[in-house]
Amino acid sequence: MNRLTFIILCLEGAVLSFSVAAAAALVPSIARDFALSQFIVGRIIWIYMLPYGLAALVYGPLARSFDAKKIELICLFGFCLASLFAGLSGGIRMLFAARFFMGVFGASVVPLALILIARQMGASGRGKFVGIFFGATFVASLTGLILSAVLDWRLNFIIPALCGFLLLPVMYFYLPSFEPERGKIRINYLRALKDKTVINIFSYIFIISLLYHGVQQWLGVYFSRELFLNQFAISLLVTLTSLSGVFGEVAGGWLADSLGRRKTINLGVALMAAGVFSLVFKMPVFALALVMIAWGAGWTFNHCGISTVITDLPKEFLNEAASLNSSVRFISGGLGVFLGGLILQRSFILGFIIFALALISLLIVSKKISSSV
Repeated sequence: MNRLTFIILCLEGAVLSFSVAAAAALVPSIARDFALSQFIVGRIIWIYMLPYGLAALVYGPLARSFDAKKIELICLFGFCLASLFAGLSGGIRMLFAARFFMGVFGASVVPLALILIARQMGASGRGKFVGIFFGATFVASLTGLILSAVLDWRLNFIIPALCGFLLLPVMYFYLPSFEPERGKIRINYLRALKDKTVINIFSYIFIISLLYHGVQQWLGVYFSRELFLNQFAISLLVTLTSLSGVFGEVAGGWLADSLGRRKTINLGVALMAAGVFSLVFKMPVFALALVMIAWGAGWTFNHCGISTVITDLPKEFLNEAASLNSSVRFISGGLGVFLGGLILQRSFILGFIIFALALISLLIVSKKISSSV
C-alpha cells in the first residue's frame, strides 16, 4: 500500500468519524431544540449503530468480488448525503432516518482499511498502521467534539458532509482500483464462525463493545442531569475521551507490536474498569477530566490490540473477519446503548457499579476468552 492510498483511507475514516463521538455530547442540545426528552433523542446513537453493524457484514465479501474503490465512492456519497440531511432535519423523525442511512453507508470504511492493511503489511508492523488509521478517526472525533461545544449541533453533521463531498473527486482520481477475485460472490461466514479462534475473538469483542458503549454514549446525559454541567463542560469532558484516544490508538498499535496483542488488550480493560468505577463518586471537574483520560485510553488500547489480532487471521476468511469486527462492535454497541439507557435511567450510580463489575469480571476470565490472542 503506497502512502497516498493510506492517507486517503485515513481521510475517509475521519469523515465518517467526525460526528460519531459528538452525537453523545449533542443529545442535550438536540433535545432542547426539539423540546423532547434526552432519553428519546439519545436513540440517534443506536439508530446509527445497529444499521452500521448489519451493513458491515456485506462490505467485506463485496470487496472480494467487486472493486473496493467503486464501493467506497458510492458509500461515501451516500454517507455525505445522509449526513447533510441530518444537519438539515426539521424534526426528530427526519434526524432518525438520516442517522439510519449514515450507519448503512458508513459501515464500509473500516472493513476495507483492515483488509488492505492485512494484505499489504507484514505481521510485525501491522499494529502501527492499524493504530495510525484509528488515530486519524479519533482526531476527527476530537475535532467534532470540540466544535460541539461552540457551534450549533447541526454543523456537526453538515461539516463532515461537505468535507466528504470534497474528498470524493480526490478518491476518484487518486485511489487505485483494487483487483477483485474472479467468479461469483463468495461468503465465508459459516466457515469463519466454525473456527474456535474466530468465535473467541468475536465473543470478546461483543462483550467489551456492549460495556463500553453502555457507558460512553450516556456520559453527556450523566454530566447534564446529575452534575448539572453546561454544554461547554460536557463537550470538554467527552472530548477528553477522544483526545486520550488519539494517543491510545497510536500507542496501542505500538504496544500490540512490542508488548504483545494480549497484554495490550488486558491493560485496556483494566483502565476502563478503573475509569467507570471512579464515576460512582462525585468529584470536581478536574478529577473527572483525569477519569475520562483513563477511560478513553483504556478503550483504545483494547480496541487497537483486538483490531491488530484480526489482521493476523487466516486470509481465507479475512474479509469476513474484517466485516464482523465492525458488525459485532456496532450491533453490540447499539445494544449496549439501549441497555445502558434502561439501567442508567433508573440510577447512574448503580449502573456504573454494574458496568465496572462486568469489566472486572471480563478481565478475570479474559485468559479463557482471549486465549487465542
